[in-house]
Amino acid sequence: MSQEPFRPFPPGPEHLGALAGRLRALPPSCGPVRLIAVDGHAGSGKSTFARRLGAALGGAPVVRLDDIATHDELFDWTERFRAEVLEPLSRGESARYRVYDWERREFAARRELAPAHAVIVEGVGAGRRAVRPYLACLLWMELTAGHSWERGRRRDGPELAAFWDDWIPAERAHFAADPSRPHAGLLVRACAEGYEVLPGPGEVPGTP
Repeated sequence: MSQEPFRPFPPGPEHLGALAGRLRALPPSCGPVRLIAVDGHAGSGKSTFARRLGAALGGAPVVRLDDIATHDELFDWTERFRAEVLEPLSRGESARYRVYDWERREFAARRELAPAHAVIVEGVGAGRRAVRPYLACLLWMELTAGHSWERGRRRDGPELAAFWDDWIPAERAHFAADPSRPHAGLLVRACAEGYEVLPGPGEVPGTP
């Protein structure tokens, strides 16, 4: 992948084509799938960006780590994610994973995920050490922890203040032990014009 930075471009599927084209050109990384991770601090805009990127990739499915994590396993979901998602996709089979209901505090549904040309995994910890060997590319949302958490608190309102009080130290501990940003091939920065995508400190597998 070229080391020249992307020029800023506004959000929307028609403007993410350049990035989508580069990602499509990467070799498969998880069986027949190009697994693309979108990581960053909670509140940094991962979900919105991943949804738009998925559309630019021709409707690539998005796995939300909010569906994988639980109240009791904010970050201790690696083995379940590997067994239910990564291993089936790596064999060219459909993944079937349980979806957590945060209000009922239980797994309330099951989702099937076919091994598409590209699959996006978005959420805090998507670029963790155990997942990186399966990734074609790791993208990091370039927004500081403080600004991200402020945005998240404002988005969720006072009714979730206690959750954020528990989440923030857990996220700090996770990234201290298993940082993602140093391994990101691309950095994504939201700006007034939309998104600016720049080369990251890590490498994109399969490219110069």
